[in-house]
Amino acid sequence: MEIDENFKKDFEAFLSDPESNAVHPSDVGRYLKTLDSEDKNLFKTTIEKIPPDYLGSILLELPEKLKKRAISLLSYKSLAEATSELESDDATDLVQEMEDMDASKAQVVFSKLEKEDRDEINSLKKYLDDQAGSIMQTEVFKASVNESIRQAIARLALDKEEKKLKNIFQVFIVDENQQLIASAPLSELITMEFDVKFKQLIQGREYPEQKMVLDSEKISEVVKRFQDYDLTYAPVVNSKGQLIGRITSDDIYDVIEDIATEQLFNLAGVDDETEQENILGEVFQKRAFWLFINLITAILASFVIAQFDETLKAFIPLAILMPIVASMGGNAATQTLSVTVRQLTLGEVDWDGAFPAIKKEIILSLLNGLLFAFVIGVTSYLWFKNYKIGLAIGLATIINLIVAGTFGALVPLTLKRFKSDPAVGSTVIITTLTDVIGFLSFLGIAKYLLT
Repeated sequence: MEIDENFKKDFEAFLSDPESNAVHPSDVGRYLKTLDSEDKNLFKTTIEKIPPDYLGSILLELPEKLKKRAISLLSYKSLAEATSELESDDATDLVQEMEDMDASKAQVVFSKLEKEDRDEINSLKKYLDDQAGSIMQTEVFKASVNESIRQAIARLALDKEEKKLKNIFQVFIVDENQQLIASAPLSELITMEFDVKFKQLIQGREYPEQKMVLDSEKISEVVKRFQDYDLTYAPVVNSKGQLIGRITSDDIYDVIEDIATEQLFNLAGVDDETEQENILGEVFQKRAFWLFINLITAILASFVIAQFDETLKAFIPLAILMPIVASMGGNAATQTLSVTVRQLTLGEVDWDGAFPAIKKEIILSLLNGLLFAFVIGVTSYLWFKNYKIGLAIGLATIINLIVAGTFGALVPLTLKRFKSDPAVGSTVIITTLTDVIGFLSFLGIAKYLLT
């Protein structure tokens, strides 16, 4: 990243007077990344100058390797102040990352937080990584049904002044048991008579159940709900229906990005965390493992080819055309695999409803197989002046594309059925199938027709 001179000036002004010239944490994160690559000492002095009010948000924007370095450089006091300025979900994320990087330092930093902050973080850490409660923030603006709008707004003003609440756009109305009843945007409150009580405001209005989230719910289901209903936020309730927090769209964006990144790396056979850490030895081991698996499958395909060595010696054009069959099958399988993994992630397809998805892929594969069998068959005939070679590669293309479509959908569905990540290993399995079936069908048909 080339550092813009105007940003440098803005950043220096921000360090001098953070309130008058705030810069976005993501921009500062990119700037610090550039500083670290150019001058590690300057990175150290710069990170130490950042005010605590903004330090936590900026740390969360740094890549893992750089975040680890920043945490090692900063004092216990600075880290504690930075953590205390964050909303509960972000504070929990930062504490957990500190624990992963330096458990003893994290323990000291955690002990320096106020009891209220420690209790909030501990309550969020109890949730599993795939539960909605793990990404919620406990800061919500709520009001009792018996409270007046005037009282609620006065309380909101005080909470904002004490920096207890940030980015609040709605009020959640709860009953005497803290159960969520309804919500109202703040813009609606300021147009109402301030002496009106919330029980009057919400008459005939209930919070829709499909737009609230249970704290134990799977995050993948919450993501789908945000997408289905175009939500910008969702209240989180416990098993008793009591309001305990909220999830905002920025949390969902992060989850979607993490899922997409993980699947992209898994489809390529690499580990996302290892790649981001950029530790050469670990990256080498992870990549080498999948390359070794790929080597085994390549040997299997070569073994199939070896069974037709006499046919290949007699008909050299077969050796020239073999890569076409394997390549067409591999690319077709990748298309099907990518679509199926995405549908599984979004919950658009599952094992019970798998038949229509598999049927669709088989039909598409057959249509593509017929089209490209004709194209490749005619091309091969014109090239080698032998219609039997054209017929062999045409039939092999149809067979291999049907196999690619069928197993490109079936393999990830099966892996998901057995609670394995459908992206991990699917590529290797599909590549093996399309290579082996492609070579076997092409050479087998050619041997039958030509000898």
